[in-house]
Amino acid sequence: MEYLLSIVIGYIFGSFPTAYVILKKRGINITEAGSGNVGAMNSYEVTNSKSIGVLVLIIDFLKGFLSVYIVGLIYPNIFVFQGISLVFAIFSHCYNPWINFNGGRGLATAAGGVVLIFYPLLFIWLILWAITYLLKKNIHISNIASTILSLLIVFNNSELAVKYSSPKANSSETLVLIVTMGLLLILIKHIEPLKEIIEEFKKKGIRK
Repeated sequence: MEYLLSIVIGYIFGSFPTAYVILKKRGINITEAGSGNVGAMNSYEVTNSKSIGVLVLIIDFLKGFLSVYIVGLIYPNIFVFQGISLVFAIFSHCYNPWINFNGGRGLATAAGGVVLIFYPLLFIWLILWAITYLLKKNIHISNIASTILSLLIVFNNSELAVKYSSPKANSSETLVLIVTMGLLLILIKHIEPLKEIIEEFKKKGIRK
């Protein structure tokens, strides 16, 4: 019952289609505009409005935050329930049931929950993102690289990572499983941008 309730809470909060609702009021169907991604970056690119991009980012962040926070109130000091709630919030954000399973890439929603239960992961991810962006000047490359590297760092330092989870995970396996599921969802949603990057790289190689 505890697992089911955690899943339902995360799924419901994560499924609120922030960008779709906000842009629909402007007469824009974001699933058919720009990249079709239902997230903050595409919202900004489609509307050319920083305020809309930031608003979508904040609300998507709160979806993950509230999922974890509410489950934490119901089941305090139990990491696995809060972690599962976050995973399903990310899942329903990425594959939103209200808009034909379209969605965003899960980064803001993931950050909202991670800041509560495992803040070092967010800190590490942001540092890696900044470094890779300075090197490559490409947001998608930075997203992909920092996500993969963050997962590898947690995997290789799982015993130490447990000490920084809040509430403390009952085992390193539990922590790694939750982190892996969340980051894999983000990586899966970056497959299309990755394909575009590879194609662009190939074209540049042919030109040379």
